[in-house]
Amino acid sequence: MFPHQKYAADFTAKGFRIEKLSILLLLLGVLIMTAGCKVERTAQTKKQDATALSEEIVTNAAPAVNESQATSQTKSSAEKAAITELKKEISDVLASGEGPHTIKLKNGMTLLIKEDTRFPLVNVRLFVHAGSAYETPDQAGISHLLEHMVFKGTEKRAPGQTALEIESIGGDMNAATSFDYTVYYVEVPENEWKLGMDIVTDMAFNGKIDPEELKSEREVVLSELERGEDNPGSRIFKTLQSIVWKDTSYQWPIIGYRETVEKISSEDIHAYIDRLYQPQSMLLSVVGKIDPEQVALEAERLCGSLKSSQPVVPPVEFPFPETGKTTVKIIPGKWNKAYIGAALPIPGLSSAKVAGLETLCELLGGGETSKLYRKFKYEKRMVDSISVSSLTLERSGMLYIFATLDADKVEEFWKELMVEMSSVDFNQFTDREMDRVSMNLEDSLFLTKETLSGLASKLGYFQFFEGGQQAEENYLYDVKNISRAQLQELYEEYFVPEKLASCMLMPEGSKVTEKNIEDIIAANWTTKKADAGESNMSGPGEAATIELANGSKLVFIPDTTLPYTAMSMYWTGGDADLSRDEQGLSALVSQSLTRGTASMNATEFEDYVSDRATSIGASAGREIFSISSKFPSKFTADVFPLISEILTAPRFAAEEIDRAKQDQVSAIKRKEDRAMGLAFRNIFPFLFKDGSYSYYHLGVPKTVMDFTEENIREFWTRQSTRPFVIAVCGDYDRDAVMDFAYELDAKLVKKDKPVEIPVPTWGDENSLELTLPDRNQAHLMAVFPVPGMEDEEATAGLSLLRAALAGQSGLLFRDLRDKQGLGYTVTAFLWQAPKTGFMAFYIGTKPEQVEQAMAGFEKTVVMLQKEDLPEDEIQRARNILRGEYYSDHQSLLSRSRESASLIVRGFEPDMGIKIIEKAAKMSAPEVRVLINKYLDWNKRYTLTVQP
Repeated sequence: MFPHQKYAADFTAKGFRIEKLSILLLLLGVLIMTAGCKVERTAQTKKQDATALSEEIVTNAAPAVNESQATSQTKSSAEKAAITELKKEISDVLASGEGPHTIKLKNGMTLLIKEDTRFPLVNVRLFVHAGSAYETPDQAGISHLLEHMVFKGTEKRAPGQTALEIESIGGDMNAATSFDYTVYYVEVPENEWKLGMDIVTDMAFNGKIDPEELKSEREVVLSELERGEDNPGSRIFKTLQSIVWKDTSYQWPIIGYRETVEKISSEDIHAYIDRLYQPQSMLLSVVGKIDPEQVALEAERLCGSLKSSQPVVPPVEFPFPETGKTTVKIIPGKWNKAYIGAALPIPGLSSAKVAGLETLCELLGGGETSKLYRKFKYEKRMVDSISVSSLTLERSGMLYIFATLDADKVEEFWKELMVEMSSVDFNQFTDREMDRVSMNLEDSLFLTKETLSGLASKLGYFQFFEGGQQAEENYLYDVKNISRAQLQELYEEYFVPEKLASCMLMPEGSKVTEKNIEDIIAANWTTKKADAGESNMSGPGEAATIELANGSKLVFIPDTTLPYTAMSMYWTGGDADLSRDEQGLSALVSQSLTRGTASMNATEFEDYVSDRATSIGASAGREIFSISSKFPSKFTADVFPLISEILTAPRFAAEEIDRAKQDQVSAIKRKEDRAMGLAFRNIFPFLFKDGSYSYYHLGVPKTVMDFTEENIREFWTRQSTRPFVIAVCGDYDRDAVMDFAYELDAKLVKKDKPVEIPVPTWGDENSLELTLPDRNQAHLMAVFPVPGMEDEEATAGLSLLRAALAGQSGLLFRDLRDKQGLGYTVTAFLWQAPKTGFMAFYIGTKPEQVEQAMAGFEKTVVMLQKEDLPEDEIQRARNILRGEYYSDHQSLLSRSRESASLIVRGFEPDMGIKIIEKAAKMSAPEVRVLINKYLDWNKRYTLTVQP
C-alpha cells in the first residue's frame, strides 16, 4: 500500500504533493464512505458510561459486615488492585520514550497513546476490523449503513445528540468505512478529551439501530449511492473492482447496492455488530495534548469490562487471479470528456513488494515529472491528466491508471499507451529520478505529522494493520534501497496485458468500441524484458510584521515543529484587474506562470522542484493573485532564487501557454460534467451583474483559446508591479527570507495605483435552472445577499448563524435530513469578500423532492426570524467556530495563506480570531436582528441543477 492509502480516512491528513491530489481524491472518494456532510476532515463520536472493573470473588469477608457491604468492599479492593497493576504497566510503557505508546488491555483491545502539545486539541479514533470486505454478498453495504446508524442514537444518546455534544464544544466528528476497517473519530478541545473517548466508544458499542430511524437513513444512503453514480471516477472504479476482484468480497462497492441496502434490517445490523465488533480486533488511539496515564486509565474504565465473545479469524490473502483475458467495458453517457481507468491485480499489504510497486507507480505516473505524464500530457498533449497509483488493501491490491482526455484522441492515445507499456525499461531512469521518487515518498509520510489528524491517522493505521511504527521505517528503507533490476522484475510480473481490466466513459456518439480497444491491446502490448546539502540557518525568530520600502509587507509566523518553510505571496488584482472580454485571463496567467523561467524550460523546472520535494503554485481569485510554496528548509538557498526568477523573468513559452489554455478549457468541461462544478461555475455570473464577481473565473473556451502571449505578459506586468504581502510560516531561515523579500520589493514594485474593487451590483434575475442530463440527483441552493468582511459585526453574527445551521447537529441537517430524509448532504455556507457576500442553504436530493426541500428552507428562515436561537444552539455554534478555526489552521501553508490574504485585503492577520471572539459575545437577539435584516425569503436567489 502506498503511504497515502495507509491512512486514507483523513482526506486532509495526507502529505502527498499537489499534483497528485486530484486523482487520489478521485480514488478516495470511492474507497472511503463517510457518514457526515462535511468535505474531508471531521470525525464523529459518542460518549459511553462503561461498567466498573470486573469483580474478583474473595472468600474471607471481614466479621460484623453484612453481605452487600462485604461485596462492595471486595469489589473496591479488586478495583484498586487492578488500577494499581494498570498504573505500573502504564508507568513501565511510558518510561520507554516519547512514544507512541501501546498498551494491550486484558480483553485484547489495543490502546495507542501519543502526547503532542502543539495544538490545544485531542484526536480520538477507534479502528474496528470490520468493513465491506467482511460482509456477505446479500448484505453488501451493511458496514457503511451501520456507520450511518451510529449517529442516529445509542442506548444513552438520542438521535443527533452525539453530534450536538461534540459540535457544542467546538469539536469535529465523523466516521468512515473502507474495505478492511471502519473508523470512528473525533477531534476535541484538550479539556474535553474524556468526552471524546466516551463518545467514540459509545458509538461503537451502544448503537441503538432503531428500525424507524433505519428506514429514513436507508433513504439517505440510497441517495448517496445515486450521487456516486453521477461521478465519472466513481463509476469507473466500481466497474473495475468488480472485474479485478471478481469472486472476492472486494468486488462490491463499499456503499453496497440498492437491492442489498434496501433489505438490511435492524436485526441484521445487530448480528453484524455481535460478529465483528470484538475488543480484541480494535485499536483505540488518543493523540494530542493529553496526560498519557490519565488517558490509559480512562480507556480501561470505558472499555476494560467489554468482552470478546468469539474468536477473530485472521484475514487470509484472496487468491491471486490466474492470467486470463483482457476485459474492456465502455459506458456511453452525456459526458464532455472521455474518462479512462485501467487496473491490474497486485498482492495485499502483507507483501514484501509493496514499497517496490509504489516506487514503480511513482516513476511511471506519480506526478508532473513522471514518465507517462511527460510523454502524454506534456510532449504529445494527448491527455488532460494521467496518473498511475497503487492501492494495496489487506488481502489484495490494484495498480490503477487513470486518464482524462478528448474523445477523438482515445484510440490514438490507447495505442501509444499500449506500446509504451510493452517497452518500459527501468534502466532508463536516471539516478536523479530514482532519488526524487524516494525523497517524495518519504516526504509524503513525513508531512503527515504537520496536522494532529494526519499524525493520529498515520500512527493508528501502522499500528492497526502492520503491528507498529517499525513498519514505516521498513517501508522507507525499501523505497530507498530498491534497484532498477528489482523494479523491472516487479513490472514484468504484474504489468501483464492478459490481466488488464479497462473501463472507459465515452461521450454519446463516440465510435470507439470495446473490440477496437481489445484489438489495440493485443496488437501493441507484447511482453518483453529490458536489458538488464547542509545550510546555515538564522532560525525563525519571533512573530512579526515588517513594512518594506515600497509599500509591501513581510509577515513572520515561526513554528519549529518540522524543518519546513511555507511561503505565501499575495497581491490585489486577479479578476479585478480584467475587463469583461478578458474573463479567464488571470486564471490562465496563474497556470502559465510556473511553467518555466528564463533559465529553465518547463521540464527542467519540474525536475528542479521535484528533486527538492518542493511545491510551487500560483492562483488567481476574483480580487487577488497569489503564489505559494512549501519546501524543506534545507533547500531555502535553491527555492528562493527560483521563485524570484518566476516572478521577474517568467518564460511564458508559446508551447506552454498553449498547454495551459488546453488545460483550462478541459477544466471547464470537467466542471460541467459534475453537478456542483456546474453550479459553482455559474453561481457568480448569476448573482452579480457587474465587476469581477460577475465573471466566469475560468472564462469561456473560445475566449481562452484566443488569448495571446502578449495578453499574458501585459497582465503579468501590471499585476506583479503592485505592492505585495509575503507571509512565511515554519522553521525558516529568517535572514534569507528578509533578503528575498527586500530584493523582490525593490525589483518588482512600481507603486502602481491599487486595484479598485467597487461594491458589485446584484443580478436582476432571481432564479437560475441548470440541467445536467443522465444524472440521478438534483441540487438546490437558496442564496441570500449579506455584507462583506468589512462589516465585522455582521460577519461575526452571520458566521455564528452558519455554524448553527450547518454540521451534523445543525438545524438544517436535523430537519431536512434526519427528520425528512431528503438528502445525503444538507448544509449552509457563508461566502464573503471585503465588500459583499452571501449565505446559501444547499441540499442534494431527489428531483421529485426539490419542492419539499425548498419548503424546508423557507420554514427554517421563518422560524429563525420569529424565534431567538436557544442558548445551547448559540453556544454550540460558538464552539464550532473556534474548533473549525484551529482544525483548519494546523498546516504551515494554511497559516501563511491566511495572514497574507487578510493583510493584502486590508485586514489584520488575526482577523479570524477576532471574528470568533466577537461571535463569542453575541447574543441570540443580536443574531436574530441580522437574520431579519439579511435572510429575506422574498429576495432570495435560487439556483438548481436538475438531471
